[in-house]
Amino acid sequence: MDQRDPQFSCKAEAFEAAEDVGRNQSQAPTFGDVVAARFGRRNFLRGSLTATAVAATFGPSLLRSMDAAAQTTSRYVFEEISHGVDETHHVAPGYNADILIRWGDPVVAGSPAFDPHAQTAAAQEMQFGYNNDFVGYVGLPFGSNNPDHGLLCVNHEYTNEEVMFPGVGVQDETGFANMTPDLIEIEMAAHGNSIIEIEKVDGTWRVVADSPYNRRISLRSTPMEISGPAAGDARMKTAYDAAGTRVIGTVNNCAGGITAYGSYLTCEENFNGYFWGELTEDHPENANYDRYGVPGGWYNWGEHFSRFNINQEPNEANRFGWIVEIDPLDPHSVPVKRTALGRFKHEGAESIVADSGQLVVYMGDDERFDYIYKFVSAGTVNTEDRAANFGLLDEGTLYVARFNEDGTLDWLPMVHGEGPLTAENGFNSQADVLIGTRLAGDALGATPMDRPEDLGVSATTKKIYAMLTNNTRRTAEQVDGANPRADNAFGHIVEITETGDDNTATTGTWEVLVQCGDPAAGDVGAVWNPATSENGWFAAPDNCVIDSQGRLWVSTDQGGGWARSGTADGIWGLETEGDLRGTGKMFFRVPVGAEMCGPCFLPDDQTFIVAVQHPATDGTAAYPGFERTSTFEDPATRWPDFQDGMPPRPSVVVITKQGGGVIGS
Repeated sequence: MDQRDPQFSCKAEAFEAAEDVGRNQSQAPTFGDVVAARFGRRNFLRGSLTATAVAATFGPSLLRSMDAAAQTTSRYVFEEISHGVDETHHVAPGYNADILIRWGDPVVAGSPAFDPHAQTAAAQEMQFGYNNDFVGYVGLPFGSNNPDHGLLCVNHEYTNEEVMFPGVGVQDETGFANMTPDLIEIEMAAHGNSIIEIEKVDGTWRVVADSPYNRRISLRSTPMEISGPAAGDARMKTAYDAAGTRVIGTVNNCAGGITAYGSYLTCEENFNGYFWGELTEDHPENANYDRYGVPGGWYNWGEHFSRFNINQEPNEANRFGWIVEIDPLDPHSVPVKRTALGRFKHEGAESIVADSGQLVVYMGDDERFDYIYKFVSAGTVNTEDRAANFGLLDEGTLYVARFNEDGTLDWLPMVHGEGPLTAENGFNSQADVLIGTRLAGDALGATPMDRPEDLGVSATTKKIYAMLTNNTRRTAEQVDGANPRADNAFGHIVEITETGDDNTATTGTWEVLVQCGDPAAGDVGAVWNPATSENGWFAAPDNCVIDSQGRLWVSTDQGGGWARSGTADGIWGLETEGDLRGTGKMFFRVPVGAEMCGPCFLPDDQTFIVAVQHPATDGTAAYPGFERTSTFEDPATRWPDFQDGMPPRPSVVVITKQGGGVIGS
């Protein structure tokens, strides 16, 4: 039984297809009518914006730059690299980009050497997992902010069996005939997280072999607790866990965050794709699962393992889609799924300690027409007792964002019994609100966004930057100010300012920082500062990081749509202030078929760590010289090893400035 969409040739493209399940039924008002009344819908949708329209949509800072095209000094001091696609990675001149760790490299003591021709699940659970995504860092000892020695926390999002396993190939209309239970268990073991101790020795970064901190967390075998309002709810109980408080593993871990007290937040995103089966229309979970796209059927795990078959375990899918908190400083600690932060396709979880001392976590739900959220803890961060902070994320208020037509923003509380979140509308408890967070957002009238992915929050300005990757399904009638393009193939970035620069505020304002795509292509409707070069624009913003100097760096994920831009994904510096606001500059580029993930600055900004995910797999057939779909035997690139018989290997890369110094200065 093959439940996948046959138009997608590889797992990476299938996960991009996940964003198309779009079952959002929200009737929230849009900016479309207001924009049309002010500026004329026809001109607005064509992209021929008047100065007034640009000011309203993109803010006064960018308008001043467009009027004057002032050339002030960039805060990103490096020689920009060019757009392009080839078999390896590229970084700006004057920088080194070295492989730190690859899929299959040893993590825990006793790990066997990597042999892709004879891999086992037991070996994989001791080795670095597949498709490294989020990268976070905790200095050692904790509290020292040490930039030369610490723990690296890495997510392993998903697996590409066609380039992982010999003889498997791309699964076609025959289904998953080549995927055996043994191979599936290796896949499960390759999901999850790695925590590794790293240190800089004589200017070179290395993994500390056999460190007691080193740890693999896997979907296959790692026990986890469930906490918060949904813990123990009847909808969370299964044959394995009659109490509804424990679960094995975490899946599709995309981005994440590191808290002020050094915990590691890892985010479950496209969990729906792992489930198999079909519920009847009258099943009590049918509407909930339909809203999340369960079952996705991109893996045949449910054919062999009952927990992933919703006909046999109809509640198991409710136990995924959460944020998991891990203590990287205690390798024996049990990870905890914090249900108070809501259940959806979590892209990231960037946090900041508000002036009140409360912890605020910003989150995006990575699907077309879904929402932006934040969580505000009830308690405050304890700076004297680190252990007292574990549990802080179990109590607080979850909010969903509504972007208003006048440029203001409302954070709508998602609290059972308030507004439409009542039993009459199907929400019998706070657990129901959280298990069906998307349905609750629909009921509240949140603003459907163009795939909200990572949200970065500046420690200096308190501003929030929302990466909106794309939405080719938005029609002209659905255009609004915060999502200003129909058929948005290239994405945009929205800057949010909380009222009073208070991250706990329930109101704020917003501006579009840039509208991505090629500014020279008139039909694209891209909006950049005129100072942006032919290589400085990008498409599909995905993750971001703000360094200690307040500079925004953006990584991209174009998925199967790489051919639209003509360049591989990478990292760009993006100006957010002054006359150069809205100017991009290309710093790093991934090999063909890869996605740019990470990114993470160490505390002194002299080390920049990034993650290269699924090299050789994504959309390779679209590029001259790569006219094939990659397999283990014939990949588009064998990066990073370039050895016969060795498949492409997702890897973490360490970037440093030759001779030392701050990155980009």
